Amino acid sequence: MPTTTTTQYVVPAIGDEPEVVEDASLAESSAAWTGLKAAAIELQALQIKDGSVPEAADHGRAAELVAVISASIAALSPAFPHDAEYHDALSADFGRWAADGFGVPDFLDSLVLFHPERHRENGIRHLVVFPMTTQNGSASRLVEAVLIEVIWPEFVAELEAGDYSNALFVPIRFVDFTPGYDTNSAVLFPETVATRSIPTFTWGAIFADREAARFRAVVRAAADTTGLELPEDAARLLTDQALAERTFVMWDLIHDRTHMRGDLPFDPFMIKQRMPFFLYSLEELRCDLTAFRESVRIQRRLEALAAAGDSVLSDADAHLLEHARLVQYAVLFDRIFRFALTGSRVRNYDGLGGQLLFAWLHQHHVLHWTDTKLTIDWPEVADSVLALGQRIDDLYWRSIDRPKVAHWLAAYELVTETVTPNPASVWARRPQALPLDGPPRALTDAVLDDEFPLSMFYEALSKKIGDVILSTEGITGSSPQS
Repeated sequence: MPTTTTTQYVVPAIGDEPEVVEDASLAESSAAWTGLKAAAIELQALQIKDGSVPEAADHGRAAELVAVISASIAALSPAFPHDAEYHDALSADFGRWAADGFGVPDFLDSLVLFHPERHRENGIRHLVVFPMTTQNGSASRLVEAVLIEVIWPEFVAELEAGDYSNALFVPIRFVDFTPGYDTNSAVLFPETVATRSIPTFTWGAIFADREAARFRAVVRAAADTTGLELPEDAARLLTDQALAERTFVMWDLIHDRTHMRGDLPFDPFMIKQRMPFFLYSLEELRCDLTAFRESVRIQRRLEALAAAGDSVLSDADAHLLEHARLVQYAVLFDRIFRFALTGSRVRNYDGLGGQLLFAWLHQHHVLHWTDTKLTIDWPEVADSVLALGQRIDDLYWRSIDRPKVAHWLAAYELVTETVTPNPASVWARRPQALPLDGPPRALTDAVLDDEFPLSMFYEALSKKIGDVILSTEGITGSSPQS
């Protein structure tokens, strides 16, 4: 696993020019990278939440560290010719930040020149350095450095070039990183970078290796704990990191594009408005269940084609069929095991989505917890999951004609038909107990932090595998536990 402490990396002396690196595959072991990483980590200790270096006494050392960072970027840049323009602008942004006295950083000029979505080639690497937050990681805009590698298998390229276009999607894996990514963060988004204005959204990168590694660790523990016997394909996911990575890339490709597709009662670009967290639960679950549905559709189409015997599936279609089956297992198990139990109980919208899927399958007699053993009626899974997805789609379609608050109430009703709300909930007392005569904000405030507590099943499971979930913080595809 990449290391993120300064004990193994020493900031080079000012004026010591690192050797130029021309091969990206050697970047993480180069003096230029280790020097850059050490300088960034030391600089982080001088920064505060907004990214500035407030103490004048620290500015001299900050300037030295920025000089090391810039020299290291220059030495590494020849190994990343596709990022040359970005790297030049990056050094200029660092220079301007230092010259202006280390106030709140503004790296818009370099950010708009970084375009990983234009280079979706399997194995291509990028050197990324920005003052930035990391989602589910660091809430401070500190200087972070990360080496990444694109995952772009042929079958995904063909899928994206066809019915599942998503020009902004960039699936990646970690090569090495600074502490902001030694966390639960699994995304690299441009809006997390410190800039004077928010740029037009042009790309979004997801660390499929981290997603796959933590999935494998948690699902392995959950299956062992519950006595769940996994089908052969599902078991393969838990033993093959590369296979799991490709599966998550396909899942993420379809999930990501779904946020802007379908019968949407709201502007997808306004999804981050303040609203009851269970609405985010349904939106994220809708996108995951769409990935599940489309994978079922692809599987059934290709299986029918193969059964007809008119033609042999191409290699790409054979890989697509294999991964379409696997996406279904990944969505199911990640949702009901890892999502449901990861994070705090404070407005845990992803957790609620997992709780809803588990309870739906249980109450529709597809999933069983009997004699302290979990069993699943596998032939029934696909249609039952598709039915839940259809319920959410129907809610969205109907709510195009509803006022906002009426949509919120209908969404709450959908969830509570399956997941039991907190007995102390005002929302659970139905509309007559809610402040409907005031602004929508009051309704959001009335939602409890833990509006939908864990069931007794999940409470017991959490005690058994909670430590495994915690151990996946900072995990990558090359971590020992993966």
